[in-house]
Amino acid sequence: MTRITKNMKYVALFLLATVLAGCGSLGATTRTADQVDIAALVQKEIDARLNQRADIIPAGNRAQSVLDIGLEDTLTGLYQRISPSVVYIVVGQGSGSGFVYSAAGHIVTNNHVVDGGNSYEIVFANGERRRARLVGRDPDSDLAVLKVDSLPDTAAPLPLADPASIQAGQFAIAIGNPFGEQGSMSLGIVSGLGRSLPSQRGRATGSTYSLPEVIQTDAPINPGNSGGPLLNLSGEVIGVNAAIASSSGVGSGVGFSIPVAAVRRVVPGLIENGKYDYSYMGASFDGEVSLGEQSTYGLTQTQGAYVVGIAPNSPAARAGLVAANSNTGRGGDLIIAIDGQAVNDFGDLNSYLVLQSSPGQTIELTVLRNGQRYIAPLTLAVRP
Repeated sequence: MTRITKNMKYVALFLLATVLAGCGSLGATTRTADQVDIAALVQKEIDARLNQRADIIPAGNRAQSVLDIGLEDTLTGLYQRISPSVVYIVVGQGSGSGFVYSAAGHIVTNNHVVDGGNSYEIVFANGERRRARLVGRDPDSDLAVLKVDSLPDTAAPLPLADPASIQAGQFAIAIGNPFGEQGSMSLGIVSGLGRSLPSQRGRATGSTYSLPEVIQTDAPINPGNSGGPLLNLSGEVIGVNAAIASSSGVGSGVGFSIPVAAVRRVVPGLIENGKYDYSYMGASFDGEVSLGEQSTYGLTQTQGAYVVGIAPNSPAARAGLVAANSNTGRGGDLIIAIDGQAVNDFGDLNSYLVLQSSPGQTIELTVLRNGQRYIAPLTLAVRP
């Protein structure tokens, strides 16, 4: 008999849930829940699963087979539960993916999927089709919301994960419609966190805003996956698949998903107002200070966001922030904290502004200026 070891803990818990789900009659017996021999139930279920697959299980590798069976059962169950809520979006000559966000018929996808469209057709996993209307879109987060008048009975809103629960190395599952192949599923891991994607809204200066805390994954993502969900093993949305790093236009093992933290903030605004307002400081930065730049700028440390420009009549100007001298590059403020949270580079500052602040809010910046520490209150405006 195979023993339950520590490296089988996850699968044992999964199989335990399966066993208990089928034990509704236990409560009607004379034994109470805490008297049930849990280990025996789990072991019985493990042995039953192994015996069912004895023809394909390598001899002497039963422990690894338990792990494989548990993961396989998790993935097949997740697909059966989630795929009815993942949709195929037809936009004129193009297409993409999306997922059901609310019981009212709201569907989340990418801004670049709906961009330029004047009609939207939603194809559900069971073959039902609906016309949809555009509710709102946001080029800065690459998110958009469509709405259908009704949903199939099988299409339920997908749950959103807690942003704090996402970790590099955890499994990541993408479901979408790559190359028009509806309902395709791929598996990988979260291969990186804290990435950024440039906004699709160009500025007159040639620079762009960027979305922080983007998730990097090696789960295969290809054209047509855009707008579909990236999920954890619990079937919770951790991101919205949006882009790939590729020289050929197909998946290279480096894909990017809009983080669920942005979905939680932006999508309600799109539903309510058709747009989302971001916080605005009105300053530009050298986001990462190298050792060479530290010497050039005359700074005492590299950690922080270095102010290199300030827009006239902006919140930053009104707060008295100082930009670097355009000729020497020296004299600018180095922001090292925002509302008491450390700022190691511009990414930290941008993440706080985008995901933790709102226009009209007064934030407290800690800055180093000419070697001295100052506190600068700044009231945020709406990003133009």
